Amino acid sequence: MKELIDYIAKALVDNPEQVMVSEVEGNRTSVLELKVAKEDLGKVIGKQGRTARAMRTILSAASAKLKKRSVLEILE
Repeated sequence: MKELIDYIAKALVDNPEQVMVSEVEGNRTSVLELKVAKEDLGKVIGKQGRTARAMRTILSAASAKLKKRSVLEILE
């Protein structure tokens, strides 16, 4: 899941070298924390949060296949 979010975020931003994804894993749920450059934050969130919502939808569909639950948090 970490690689999926990393790939999507790097495709969206102007500074792909500053994209960092960290994963905090529990037994059934994992939390993915996405950190991007300050000037790229708007591109990752999108208008009215649409891009972020789309990333979360893709993440939940991919993790449902693995019978897990994943949560995406976008850090400033």
